[in-house]
Amino acid sequence: MSLRRVVTHSEIDRSPALAVESIDDDCLALARDLLDTMYASPGCVGLAAPQIGVPLRAFSVNVTGHKKTQICHGEMVLFNPKVLSGSDPVMAREGCMSVPELTGDVVRFENLSIVGIDLKGEEVMLETNAFEARALQHEIDHLDGLLFLDRLAGPGALHARKVYK
Repeated sequence: MSLRRVVTHSEIDRSPALAVESIDDDCLALARDLLDTMYASPGCVGLAAPQIGVPLRAFSVNVTGHKKTQICHGEMVLFNPKVLSGSDPVMAREGCMSVPELTGDVVRFENLSIVGIDLKGEEVMLETNAFEARALQHEIDHLDGLLFLDRLAGPGALHARKVYK
């Protein structure tokens, strides 16, 4: 188990992440670090490599059990993901491990098709919706150097994060 420190929005490299050339031992170690760090962070359903200081196009996502999930592909790590298509934009509240003090209202596609490379080095295409689609788009934004702060729905769309006890 290798936990990594999640960098904050003021520290995160906002440059687009670099493509992964091949799925090697370093990529597999990165995948394990992403998953371990994601699972160790309460409420976290996704984590991108730039959030742990690695400028590569890789992320982990798992929305299993989340109340807003409809379609769920379970635990995944994808390299070099790309959005193929999206439809039905919907506004919803998002948070981010790199912006721990805030949440924001962001418009994302409700229905999404993406393609990426899995841990076996094979290309996979995913069709999803609802919360999983939102999580995937959020993580792909990190790979493009964007935060949810860059996609706020307008004035009044930024909120202090509520802490539940």
